[in-house]
Amino acid sequence: MPQAKLIGLPARDTPAELKTAAGHRRGFPVDLLRQASSRLQILSLVGAGLWIMGPALAHMALYLSDPGNPRWAEFGASESICAAGVLLSLGLYAYLRSGQHDPGLVMDLALVYMVACAALIGLMIHWEPAWATPMDARPMITWTGPVILMFAALVPASPWKMAIAGLVAASMDPLGMIIAHAAGTYPHGSALTAFMMHYPSYLMVGVAVVISHVVTRLGKQVARERELGSYRLGELLGRGGMGEVYRASHRMLARPAAIKLIHPEVLAARDRKSAGLAVARFRREAEAAAQLRSPHTVELYDFGETEDGTLYFVMELLEGMDLETLVRKEGPLPQQRVIHILRQVCESLEEAHVSSLVHRDIKPANIHVGRVGLQHDFVKVLDFGLVKSVLPTAGEDSMATAAGLTPGTPAYMSPELAMGEKCDGRADLYALGCVAYYLLTAQLVFDAASGFQMIAKHIQELPGPPSQRTELDVSPELDRVVLACLAKKPEDRPQSAAELDRMLAEIEIEPWSEEEATRWWRTHQPA
Repeated sequence: MPQAKLIGLPARDTPAELKTAAGHRRGFPVDLLRQASSRLQILSLVGAGLWIMGPALAHMALYLSDPGNPRWAEFGASESICAAGVLLSLGLYAYLRSGQHDPGLVMDLALVYMVACAALIGLMIHWEPAWATPMDARPMITWTGPVILMFAALVPASPWKMAIAGLVAASMDPLGMIIAHAAGTYPHGSALTAFMMHYPSYLMVGVAVVISHVVTRLGKQVARERELGSYRLGELLGRGGMGEVYRASHRMLARPAAIKLIHPEVLAARDRKSAGLAVARFRREAEAAAQLRSPHTVELYDFGETEDGTLYFVMELLEGMDLETLVRKEGPLPQQRVIHILRQVCESLEEAHVSSLVHRDIKPANIHVGRVGLQHDFVKVLDFGLVKSVLPTAGEDSMATAAGLTPGTPAYMSPELAMGEKCDGRADLYALGCVAYYLLTAQLVFDAASGFQMIAKHIQELPGPPSQRTELDVSPELDRVVLACLAKKPEDRPQSAAELDRMLAEIEIEPWSEEEATRWWRTHQPA
């Protein structure tokens, strides 16, 4: 299933030792674990490079210091061990790149990789000491210690796991010495001598456990900070201009949800008065949006403000994809399906407009289509975060204006909104006309090199009919409806979402049926 806004199923919690007051385990955030998985990919590639460069540079150094020594051109046991290290590292990289894996399993695999690298290092440095290591039995620091410290800093493992893996990894040096002694390639081989020569690696294990403790505590602190009231945040789903969206669940109901965070630096203006105004407008507009009950409007469960000033929306979690993702994957849509989608958007907008609310950011990315219960191609209008009341507000600016933000998206912005004039629900209908154009043609109404040029074209230029920019059938009646929505003057457009819905219903073409929708979703997005 594609990664899109407010999409997905609840992720499995990762293990943790610390519990919340409600008795739920608080683990390392899944999105941070996935970032660590990405770092492990890079680390495995770096490891493969080091296993290649290490012996290559050793051979070069031997040649420069002793050109007469034939060893510089020979391939022996040390080189075979390095080759095994290369294969091990590339194998791990290939596995991590093969698809999504359980982040907790990947972290355990990282510790196994650390131990395996330590074993290869222990064998390599003791197998051929005549040219690779000193012959006496003094304490020595090998690459094993730095490797343990590096993994402790990059892999968020619990301290007890790091302690066990670290002790095993540190023991690979004395074990390698004992094996090399048994094979007759190393002069020192007693257990006591082997341990005493490599005690610095064991000291580094203690440091690694401290580092691991700090890293895991920071991760749990992030998880704790993400707890908003009765909701517990999970993995990051996406970022946008207004903030971040996280997967979440209700503590008591275990109900999946999506939480959008709007950070203080986004809403807060340069002075306290404007910041307070932004928060006040947020609360008032969120309360209004929470009253919307259309089944085609994303349901707002809750909203509020955290102690650090972060504002948040708690919304239903949806299954499917947004229209922008749909068109990018499938290209232009048949006109029957476009009409089916548009009419559902009209139902959502009509309720908002009757309640004196204007969305102001209607675009394909904010219209979700998917499965709800047994219904397919069910539309939900998302992101009422820029919603504005058209009722008198005693001179107060809207939330977005108070925050110093430009409402809307240039490619879908009505002329009056672009020019900063007073707007009503007909601005949303203009944007919906742009959406219809995009669905029918997989192209924007206007092409422009910048946002300013795009806005200028929406203000000045007349668009051609969608039928001229697609190979699919578009009826003349649908052409006229779309162009009516794209009229420059609000009074020349449909005067309400209900009127636009009637115009779409009167187009005489075969309607998009539930059977067709079900067949499409079963083929393209099987459950």
